[in-house]
Amino acid sequence: MAIEHAPPVPAGPRRTVALGSAEALRLLGSVSIGRLVFTRQALPTIRPVNHVLDGGDIVIRTHDGGALTTRARQAGGPGVVVAYEADAIDPDTHLGWSVVVTGYARLVTDPTDLARCRALLRPWVDRAMDQAVRIHPELVTGIRLTAV
Repeated sequence: MAIEHAPPVPAGPRRTVALGSAEALRLLGSVSIGRLVFTRQALPTIRPVNHVLDGGDIVIRTHDGGALTTRARQAGGPGVVVAYEADAIDPDTHLGWSVVVTGYARLVTDPTDLARCRALLRPWVDRAMDQAVRIHPELVTGIRLTAV
């Protein structure tokens, strides 16, 4: 006998509450997966990546030949402009939070810092991820979704 499931009941309206930068970064540090947004051939590109916070920067691992590695290597000055988003939103209740960081991504080239980044963060994909990128937050925004 097949069990019938009732269709999900939509969550009620939600109120958004702005988060301060410190709280937003704390929440971002409480999860390990986010989405990196950068440009590739002048078009927006989004990649799911794992991350760790280190000294206020977001650190991700990447590989030689990767689009972000190439862009960060070519960027002069402070780095390449990126956005990074992470969230924890319950799929049933639609309660939770979302954080967006906009800043500059730089390829980690100092051997000591690169070794540190490699020790802090294990790649989550089955691929050699020998490079690391630091994203220095310039703008940090976040919201908490609460019941009305």
